Amino acid sequence: MTDLPLPSKKKLGLVIDLDTCVGCHACAVSCKEWNAGGFAAPLTDEQPYGKDPSGIWFNRVHSYEVAASETAPASARAEAMPLADPVRGCGEVAAPQPAMTLHFPRSCLHCEQPACVTVCPTGASYKRAEDGIVLVDEDKCIGCKLCSWACPYGAREYSPVEGVMKKCTLCIDRIYNENLDESERQPACVQACPTRARHFGDLGDPESKVSKLVAERGGVDLMAQLGYQPTNKYLPPRPRRAGPADDATPRKEALDTQQLPSALRWLDRVLSR
Repeated sequence: MTDLPLPSKKKLGLVIDLDTCVGCHACAVSCKEWNAGGFAAPLTDEQPYGKDPSGIWFNRVHSYEVAASETAPASARAEAMPLADPVRGCGEVAAPQPAMTLHFPRSCLHCEQPACVTVCPTGASYKRAEDGIVLVDEDKCIGCKLCSWACPYGAREYSPVEGVMKKCTLCIDRIYNENLDESERQPACVQACPTRARHFGDLGDPESKVSKLVAERGGVDLMAQLGYQPTNKYLPPRPRRAGPADDATPRKEALDTQQLPSALRWLDRVLSR
C-alpha cells in the first residue's frame, strides 16, 4: 500500500461557489479539451454518439431540484453535505425558501488523507509533498480499480482503452507552465467558468484569496465526517427570498428620475409617453 507524505504547507485546490454556478458545463468541456492532449491524455470516449456512450470526464456537473420549504439553509455544515444532496440538512433559520435548481460540480478534491492513495498496491496513486496535488502514475497503474472503490466522491475514472485509472490533475501541466502568461496559469475549468464560480489558489495559506473567500462565505468540506480532509471547498448557496404567494402581478420599481443624468431623464420621458 502507498504511504502519504507529511502534510505540506502549500495546498493547491479549488473553491466552488454553488451560489453562482449555472450548470453550463463549461468547466467539464474545457477540462476535457485541455486534458485530451496534456498530462493525463488521452481522455478516450467509447461511442460518444451511440445509445450507450461512455467516456472519461474529470469534471461532472449534477443538477438537483430543491423543493420550496418554510425554512432556508443558513450554513452548510460539513457533516450535512452528502454527495447526493449538497444542501439538505444544513443549519436553518426561520425564513421561507423558494424552489431552486442547484448545480453541483464534482471532481477530485485532492484530500489531505486520500483513501485512493493508501489503498493503491503499486504506488501509482500518490500525493505530491510540495503542493498536495493527488496524481496517478499511469506507468505503474495496473487498473485494479481499488482507488475508485475507496474514493467516496466518485472522482476516479477508468479508461478501458488503456486499462488505467485517470483523474483530475488540477491541470498541473498548465499551472506550472512558465511559457504561459501568469494570468493563465490556473486550471482550465477555472479559466473557462463564465460566472466565476470556480476559484484556484493555495488553501494552505490563510492570507490567500481563496482562503479568505472560504472564511467569509463559510466554505465547507464535502462529507467531512469521513475524515479525508478534502482540500477543495464548496461555498453553500445563499438563502433565496420568496415573494408573497398571493401577489402574482409583477411589481414596478420606483425610479427616482432626478438621480439620472439629463440624457437618461429625457429618454425616460420619451419612453413613458
